[in-house]
This record gives sequence, structure tokens and C-alpha cells, in this order.
Amino acid sequence: MTDNAAWGISSGRMMFFRRPFHEYSLRGRVTLSQMPLSVTAGFTAVLITGFFPQTLANPLFVSFLVSQALILVLCYAIPWHRLPFSTFLAIPLLDFVSITLGREGGQDSLMGIGLMAVFPVMWLCASGLYSRPSIVLSFFAPLGIIWVPLFIRGDVTGQDLGHSMLLPVMMLGIGVSVSVMTMSMVRQQNNLEEKDAQLQGSLRKSRRHEELLNTVLDTVHLGVLAVDAHGNDILMNRKQRANHRLATPHNVADPNETQLLVFEADRITPMPAELRPVRRAVLGETFTDYLAWLGGGSEQRAFTTSARAMKDADGNFTGSVIVFSDVTDLVNALAAKDDFVSNVSHEFRTPLTSILGYVELMLDDGDELPESQIGPLKIIKRNSERLLTLVSDLLSSRSGQLIVSPQAVDVAELVRASVSAALPKAGGSGVRLRADAPQRLDAHVDPARISQVLDNLVSNAIKYSPDGGDVVVSLSPEDGYMVCKVSDTGMGMSDKDQAEAFTKFFRSGSVRNTAIPGVGLGLPISKAIVEAHGGSFELQSAVGRGTTFTFRVPV
Repeated sequence: MTDNAAWGISSGRMMFFRRPFHEYSLRGRVTLSQMPLSVTAGFTAVLITGFFPQTLANPLFVSFLVSQALILVLCYAIPWHRLPFSTFLAIPLLDFVSITLGREGGQDSLMGIGLMAVFPVMWLCASGLYSRPSIVLSFFAPLGIIWVPLFIRGDVTGQDLGHSMLLPVMMLGIGVSVSVMTMSMVRQQNNLEEKDAQLQGSLRKSRRHEELLNTVLDTVHLGVLAVDAHGNDILMNRKQRANHRLATPHNVADPNETQLLVFEADRITPMPAELRPVRRAVLGETFTDYLAWLGGGSEQRAFTTSARAMKDADGNFTGSVIVFSDVTDLVNALAAKDDFVSNVSHEFRTPLTSILGYVELMLDDGDELPESQIGPLKIIKRNSERLLTLVSDLLSSRSGQLIVSPQAVDVAELVRASVSAALPKAGGSGVRLRADAPQRLDAHVDPARISQVLDNLVSNAIKYSPDGGDVVVSLSPEDGYMVCKVSDTGMGMSDKDQAEAFTKFFRSGSVRNTAIPGVGLGLPISKAIVEAHGGSFELQSAVGRGTTFTFRVPV
């Protein structure tokens, strides 16, 4: 739209103003409201000059033209914003007077000048101010335009008065219609303004919530990423932006998911695209503590990732939220701990092997040894073998592998042997220990390993019953499995401790505060042995009521 254009074009529609009417100042709106009548008066002057020049000699018609020009000047010159708001309604009232002069001075030359009253009528009724007086004026003001000159001349007849009623009635109909439409538009405008205010308030509230959310997310030390169903980023906090920069290759400015430096647990193998955390989340998967390494070289960091899906009201997948937690220090500490265990275990293995070798050589020459020395040598051998087994278990637990050598064995006999061996210890602790096993139950298992599991569970049951109680070791067949339960009525475990019970080196706080010995390896090793047999391990416990360990192994 050019500056010298006479018409404005907006949204593909023609309109008279360069901008919406309500955006003009009050002075501009008053001037524009008067403009249609002024333009019509100017057009009337042109017609009179061209076809009825003698009418210009009529002082009333000239007064009409002059008054219209003066009224237009007043519309622009008066500072309406400094006056009471409804003051501008004086302009349409002056228009009625001006139109009266024009009709009386030009009716012999040009018919219909009185119809110009429609402009002030519409102005009054469309203003929305004093609607009832405006409707009344829409009838009586046009009526006055006709009747006042009749009464001034004095030649009034009933026929003249009746003949003049059509124009006022028409103006009244127009006024009522305009007033009704105006009131309807005002109500709609008020409703729109109210809704706009509500929307603005909701928008401000939403922005405050967004600012609060962004502040909270930027405060936490976790990387938070939200993606839509197509994998497009919706939200990324400050920490996650740093994680993204860490995983970005140096020669790629804006990498996609497959180009990011994401590696598996060995820190070397690139993680396949379909296994990467964000891709899994976009596919709708839910997971927790999924380990991945981001970045390369000395800057590489370990992250555990968790994802939760977002769904709409209909249950349709709309995206996911993925959380990245930096666990590099923890992973390094666990690796250092495993290395330490491995190194210490290797250092123990060599002298223990030598001790066992020499003890066995000495026992082979038992005939030449006095009886008083044979007993201690057997004790040394038994404990050395136990230490060597523990060292082997430490090494196996570090690598996550335990070697089992299954063979046909009577498990019921293993249960009774384990209970018999623990009876002296149970008696010394005031614990009533008994076995509940069938006469015979054959299974294809590693007898030494299953005995190790039984010894660990029975020993724990006695240790964690410091005030005495009952310990029962039961064995039964069940759907192709042998099921063994070790139950006690001792201290019991909290839900939190149960969740960590099979973690290597874990000991609960209540146990650490007592004199009960242990290193926290018995249960992890026992669980590994059972799983190496293709079985499962379960735990049920309640604080102050006791604990039951159950393991199932295929027969």
C-alpha cells in the first residue's frame, strides 16, 4: 500500500481507512464520522452549480454549504479528548440544523436534500451513547427539519403535516436498526475484550510457569530433553545443551542423532542408532538407568538415561521426556573398586596355593607326623581351601561369571549336611535350627556350589537372629524345579535394604552399627550361583518379623 493511495487494502478486502477505525484518535474518529455528510454536501454543491446555479443566490442554501464547511473544520480543530467524552454528539445535532437550511434553500432545485438526515441519525444511534434519546431524536429531528419551516411560514395544513411523516418514520426505522446492531456489536466487543483479557491473563500465567519451569530445569544437575512423536526437540535445559555439545563431533555443526558421539559400556563401540536413548524414547519405549558414554577422548562422560512417554487425553503417544544423569565418577569408582578386588584376590591366590601345597605334602607324610600335628594341619588345609574359594568367588563376582559343574546329586542330603554343620553355631546363638526336607530329592546341580548357597543362607539366618529364634530350611519339588526356602524370625529388612540386598559389598546401616561380621558378598555370590544353574532367587522380609530367602533351580 503506497502513501498516496486513496484506498487501503487489508487481508484482501477494500476499506476506506489505512488502519482500523478504533485505532484513530478521538479527533480523527469525529472527523471521519462527519466526512460522509460533508462529501455529500460537496457533491450537492457541484450539482447545484452545474444544473441550478440560481439556487446559489438563496442565502439559506449558501448557509447550508458554509455551515457544513464550518462543522467539518470544528470536527478537526476542537481537542475533543480534553472535553467530556459525549461532547462530540453536538456535531450531529448541528448537522440537523444545517440540513434544515439546505432543504429549505434548495428543495425547489434538488429533491431529497432532507434525506441527508440519515447521516446524523446513524451517527447518533451508532455512537452507543444515550441510545433511547438517540432513537427519539432519529424521529423528531427529521420531523423538525420539515415541520419547523412550515410553522415559520405559517401556511400549515393537515395535509402538509401528514405528507411529511414518511421521512421521520424512515429515519426512525434506520435509527432503531442501527441502535440494535450497535448494542449487539458493543456486547460482542465487550465479550471479546473480556475473553481477550482472560487470554492475556492465561498467557501471562503460562509465561510465568514457563519461566519457572526453565529456571528449575536450569538449576538441576540433570540433563532434561523433551521430544515430540517425530523426534523434534521441544525442550532442552542448560545441562542437556552442554551434554549435546559434548556429544557433537568437531567437524559437524548441527549433527543428527546418528552422528552424535554415543558409545556403549566399553567406551569404544559406537552405539547403534536404534539403541540410542533418544531413538528408543521416540519409539515409545520406557526405560530406567540405561548406560551410555557421550563424547570422545579425555572428555568422554558416562550417563545413565531414563525415559518416560507422554500421551494425550486419548492415550496417543505424543513424545517423551529423557533424563541424562552424569555418573562418570561413580562408574570410575566402581571400576577402581573392581580392579582393587581383582588385584588383592590375585595377590592372595599365590600364597594360599603355596600354603595348600605344602600342607598337602605334609599330610601325605602323615605316618611320620605325631597325631598332635595332624589335627592342626587339617584345620589349616580346610581354612586355606575356604579362603581360596572366597578368592575365586571374588574374582568371579568381578567378571560376573561363575563356573558350575552340574552332576546328579541328592539335594536333600546337602540340606541336612548344611544344617548339621551349622547346629553348633546355632546352639551357641540360642537359635533353634531344623531342616524340613524329603527323604531324597535328586537334581542335576553342582553340589559344592549349592552347598555354598545353603551355607551362606543358613549362616546369615543365624547371624541376623541375635536374640535367638527359629530358622527353618525347607526343600520341596515343584513343577520340574527344586524349591529351597531358608526362613528366620530375626531382625528382618526394610524395603530400602531389600532393594540393595544383592548388591556387592552392601551392608545395611542397622547391621553396620552392630558387631555382626560380614563383607556383603554372600548374597550376591549365592544369587550368581543360582542364576548360573538357570534358577531364580527371591527375598521376602519385614523389619522385626524375619526374612525368607527362596531359590528355585531346575532339577
